[in-house]
Amino acid sequence: MRALRVLRIGPSCTVQDRGRVGYLGQGLSQGGAADTLALAEGAALLRQDAGLAALEMAGMGGLFEASAPMRIALTGAEMSATLDGAPLVWNASHRIETGQRLEIGAAKRGVYGYLHLGGGVATPELLGARAAHLVAALGAPVTAGDMLPVGEEDVPAARQVSGLCLPVADRFSGGELRLVESFQSDLFPPEVRHRFAETSFTPGRRASRMALQLMSEGAGFAASGQLNVLSEVIVPGDVQMTGDGRPFLLLREAQTTGGYPRIGTVLPCDLSRAVQAAAGAVLRFRWVSLEEGLAQQAAHDAAVARLASACRPLLRDPADMGDLLSYQLIGGVISAEADPFETGAET
Repeated sequence: MRALRVLRIGPSCTVQDRGRVGYLGQGLSQGGAADTLALAEGAALLRQDAGLAALEMAGMGGLFEASAPMRIALTGAEMSATLDGAPLVWNASHRIETGQRLEIGAAKRGVYGYLHLGGGVATPELLGARAAHLVAALGAPVTAGDMLPVGEEDVPAARQVSGLCLPVADRFSGGELRLVESFQSDLFPPEVRHRFAETSFTPGRRASRMALQLMSEGAGFAASGQLNVLSEVIVPGDVQMTGDGRPFLLLREAQTTGGYPRIGTVLPCDLSRAVQAAAGAVLRFRWVSLEEGLAQQAAHDAAVARLASACRPLLRDPADMGDLLSYQLIGGVISAEADPFETGAET
């Protein structure tokens, strides 16, 4: 069995995929990767299904040893990474040989980094997914001594490439989160909603895969008659106010229903920016109409679908290439628009 042996691991590292759907009625939220865009980026770099599981590393990685040759990709919050001591590029795919050791350190920016394997992390499925959902007692954190099994690649051999990189926009330093009105937005007076959008927030200490505490100076954001709010279905992205009017942004492992009032809902495409906001990052909210939100989400989904075509060969320093003379350096002119790893891309 191909596997990645865990020699050392940071806290709160779990196997994650896109989570479970269809269980809200039984009180189980979807869960899955905190940064779903990072899942898609890893899939693009490895030319595989974005539904495959990866290792989610919260703030810190670990030390791993390959039991067989395999492909990997590194996405999400950038962390220091080396292979047998040689530095690896982040947002890129690489090849590991048997016995080589991959070391991933602390996050330089952002919170959640991802280690993807060619074929995915093939831990057992629970309720149709491999995602650990610790609140629901499904799965457990990865610990030293674990073996992360590597799935069989369903990518044709000709497309099992590595050495690709993917330019990504900065979503690791805070920024703007777009917000649409929800069923309970009218419980908040217009001046409160306006003040909410004019306020700068920083992540609080009470942050988890369930919710992100939002800290600000000044008064809270109380709703009218909030003690009489009926419990309703909750979705990731809802911004819920506690009894003192302090906001929490609900995330992938949030409860499925709740009675605290919600001022609005962050667009799904902006949640990656929210979860990657580390201590000190500044977050602000901007109201958009439902029509605007749907259009912006559609544009994001289209960009995600094009990620594979945005990957480019990773440039290597010739000084690091001990077998430089074995490389064919002048042939293979390719179109700037073509995928260089597709058959027929040469022109």
